[in-house]
Amino acid sequence: MSDGEPARRHNGRVHQDSGSASGALPSGIPRPWWIYQGTGRPLHDVSLEEILPPPPPWRTFGGVSACPPDGDGGPGVLSDRDDTPTEPPAPPEDEQDTARRLGAAPLGVRSDPEEADLVNAALILRRPLLVTGRPGTGKSTLAYRISRELGLGRVLRWPITTRSTLRAGLYGYDAVGRVHAAAAGQASEGDTHEPGPEDIGDFLQLGPLGTAMLPHRLPRVLLIDEFDKSDIDLPNDLLDIFEAGEYSIPELVRIRRRRPAVSVLTDDPERSTVIASGRVRCSAFPVVIITSNGERDFPPAFLRRCLQLRLPDPDADRLAAIVAAHLGRADDPRARELIEMFLERSEREGGLAADQLLNAVYLVTAQSHVPGPEWEELLQAVWHRLDSAAGST
Repeated sequence: MSDGEPARRHNGRVHQDSGSASGALPSGIPRPWWIYQGTGRPLHDVSLEEILPPPPPWRTFGGVSACPPDGDGGPGVLSDRDDTPTEPPAPPEDEQDTARRLGAAPLGVRSDPEEADLVNAALILRRPLLVTGRPGTGKSTLAYRISRELGLGRVLRWPITTRSTLRAGLYGYDAVGRVHAAAAGQASEGDTHEPGPEDIGDFLQLGPLGTAMLPHRLPRVLLIDEFDKSDIDLPNDLLDIFEAGEYSIPELVRIRRRRPAVSVLTDDPERSTVIASGRVRCSAFPVVIITSNGERDFPPAFLRRCLQLRLPDPDADRLAAIVAAHLGRADDPRARELIEMFLERSEREGGLAADQLLNAVYLVTAQSHVPGPEWEELLQAVWHRLDSAAGST
């Protein structure tokens, strides 16, 4: 069976013909239990909701929302029937961002079986996946491949720095902006009262983590990027949220009797949702991809609750597929020559990033290229060592 053929379903699960009755599957053949196939192609004639098994009892959270269904995917509004909790609006698509990161077309090669094994295990167990590897091995793009293949919409990205905090990932509250807005209103209307709870939602916005934990029907994809740059306390802080499956917003908890439900902005552009009683509990635990360049160790308790995947350096076939997906020029003899040169240079330099190869291929194939000393100097600058520059995933 080719990658382009639809998967077969049996007892609600995805199956593809293995061509063997022995039970031993070659590396290019998908496992019968896989949901994520690692091809980059969207699910065909089946939805994730149909084939994803229920979570283990210890990973069932059962969150509900005060937000009514929104058929057109627009912002949520308060429900007229408080006794009928429903899910937040479906996540928006962001194919432009996905295509920018993955290329306009699927790679055309199946991912490494270990990668697919662990992605599927994380999906089924509702556990975060900690992805390590050298810069440029595709750690961050894994989140986008999963989202594209499983049809999970826009990836929620939380880039980590030394100043990142759990609260910033959950939500932001512009208290100063609210005070200024109240002062402006008082000046124009001659009102001397303090701002009431009715306007607080205008100054609250959920972060990537907070949005991912909303009670969606299907899981959101959350990318926590370059986690090894985090403060020493963030892994344990994050662990508590992942284990509880919920969080609270103190600013809304304090006013819950006067304002039991508040509409707030989410991390999705132009989207809002309704928070009831200042608390959020997830329904479908998000697909959490945490990337690390291996620059630090994490607490044992954090590692115990994550699945761990180390991505190898891409080989020639994988690099050719990346070039084809982004530039459509893998058959160009100059591109093939550059791939071989890149692999040799990468081995000498201790690892180069795939985007460095894309830069070189684009320079060669987009302009009139004349080999010579100037080109060699330019190539050396483009293919610089990564241990002397800021790493990227």
